[in-house]
Amino acid sequence: MRFAADHVRVEVPATSANLGPGFDSLGLALDLWDRVEARAVSGPSRVSVVGEGAGELPTDGRHLVVRAAQRALEIAGAPPVGLELSCVNAIPQSKGLGSSASAVAAGALIARGLIANPAVMNAGRVFRLTTDFEGHPDNAAPAVFGGATVAWMSSDGSAAGAARLAVHPDLRVVVLLPDFTLATSVARAALPARVPHRDAVFNASRAALLVHAIASDPALLLQATEDRLHQPYRAEVMPRTAELVAELRAAGFAAVISGAGPAVLVLTTDPAAVPEPAGWRWRAVGIAERGGVVARLD
Repeated sequence: MRFAADHVRVEVPATSANLGPGFDSLGLALDLWDRVEARAVSGPSRVSVVGEGAGELPTDGRHLVVRAAQRALEIAGAPPVGLELSCVNAIPQSKGLGSSASAVAAGALIARGLIANPAVMNAGRVFRLTTDFEGHPDNAAPAVFGGATVAWMSSDGSAAGAARLAVHPDLRVVVLLPDFTLATSVARAALPARVPHRDAVFNASRAALLVHAIASDPALLLQATEDRLHQPYRAEVMPRTAELVAELRAAGFAAVISGAGPAVLVLTTDPAAVPEPAGWRWRAVGIAERGGVVARLD
């Protein structure tokens, strides 16, 4: 596979996964974007980062966008190259807003923009690559396809699928960002190997109801976002997040842990009514109708 360009720009949205009961399956793309300009170079990869993650993320070939792009180029049969990246990041790191899924999708989209036949790295393949890096498809689907999504793994775990969901025109999102971070691995380690059957049944009903509430009846969002599969178990490793979710829900707001946390997501039709708690950064964001995109700059 030959290259058709050596300079591209990509944009990929933040995402929130789970949305309460839809553990590892439901996701939402948020109108909060990481933007990357990439050049193919003959030497080693170099990365500059402005915004979220500046001074913390790697600035060489260890950067996740570089690693994903080079893996995508390998899959496409393109020759190996170094990459010079200029990243302007708006997605907070390690807060539960899909920063790693967005980085992988950005890398795959860079490869799409560079190669002569973009169809080799189409949306389906970008989604599969992002899922492979992440280990589950809940953030990958909205990052690639935009909007609200439901994603799933095949019964043997070898393949992933995704579908867009309808979104009610009045649905809005408020993100509450804490002043601390939490590694996804820590949040996942808090989960039990087994859950009671009654809790699984409870979550199945709420996840189904949530699809309906998102699409047709936001008045049901509070009930539809109830969860027994992951949030109660994660309270021990993010007590401030758990306390805030409980307080907001007691006040009638459909608040959930965003992804693996520690950010909190509120699904609402009236963002202005959602309070700004002390010690948390309040941000109203739209729902991104599209997923990641790439443009050639040559």
